[in-house]
Amino acid sequence: MNGLHSKALTDSISARGLVKAFGTTRVLDGIDLTVPTGSLLALLGPNGSGKTTTVRILTTLLRPDAGSASVGGFDVSRQGAAVRRTIGLTAQQATVDDLLTGRENLELFAGLYHLGRRRARQRAQELLDRFDLAGAAGRRVATYSGGMRRRLDLAASMVSEPRILFLDEPTTGLDPRSRAELWAVIRDLLASGTTILLTTQYLEEADQLADRVVVINGGRVVADDSPAALKRQVGAERLVLHLARGEDLPRAEAVLGLPPASRPGPGGLTLGLQDSDHLRRTLDLLHRDGIPVERVELRTPTLDDVFFTLTAATAATPLPRSGGTG
Repeated sequence: MNGLHSKALTDSISARGLVKAFGTTRVLDGIDLTVPTGSLLALLGPNGSGKTTTVRILTTLLRPDAGSASVGGFDVSRQGAAVRRTIGLTAQQATVDDLLTGRENLELFAGLYHLGRRRARQRAQELLDRFDLAGAAGRRVATYSGGMRRRLDLAASMVSEPRILFLDEPTTGLDPRSRAELWAVIRDLLASGTTILLTTQYLEEADQLADRVVVINGGRVVADDSPAALKRQVGAERLVLHLARGEDLPRAEAVLGLPPASRPGPGGLTLGLQDSDHLRRTLDLLHRDGIPVERVELRTPTLDDVFFTLTAATAATPLPRSGGTG
């Protein structure tokens, strides 16, 4: 078996040159990505960058205008039914019924997959136990918290025991505790061998869960690598300056040649640390201009730094891939 074919078999999701336009708006402009079997890929990008459109194409809900994609070894355009038998999808909006109990929802989904009444009851109980919902199984979903609803929604997407799971912003709107609980469930799914493509608005979520991160902007991939490698590309340590007076921010940016995107918050500036003498030079420049600094921090880059660097301009230049599988 040649190397190219062998690699194709290890990728559960693969897309090449995906293009999609709505009217005159080109949402995807040649997207390439791959997700190796048993891994989690986080798809990041600003609102409107094409994340959900990509998911909808890969789950056969939309047809691409150009390009190709396969999921579980099946072509999404020509073998849609086979793709749908292979995957689970948790969309941005919950699909569970508020008027039914948690158990009734899962048994309903099991019935849609033609599992049979006995197996439907059994599968519903398995999922209620796995997602820590057994205690609320007999309650109407309308009484569930946001975190419980999302866990039930994720459980519903796992009724058919899919090998590949698409999670489209599954934790949006959840409180930190509920988000952490859902992260634990996702880690458990990964440990069991499930392949996951995750879109998220929370960069910490991608940092915590992803084997690889793909950043899209303007309908194109602008970065594809591991979280650690992407953070290395942004730079080494970050220098965070907290100014004594917030009104000095514009003047400090002008003195240091920084864009407004370098502001982490009121009265603060962030810049990459160039060398061991950079801090002294920076403080000297601000002191000469009469701009007092209240506090200085040094920290390692985060995915927030990566995201803001890559999406600062409308059209970004792709970073070189360093050992990624995409």
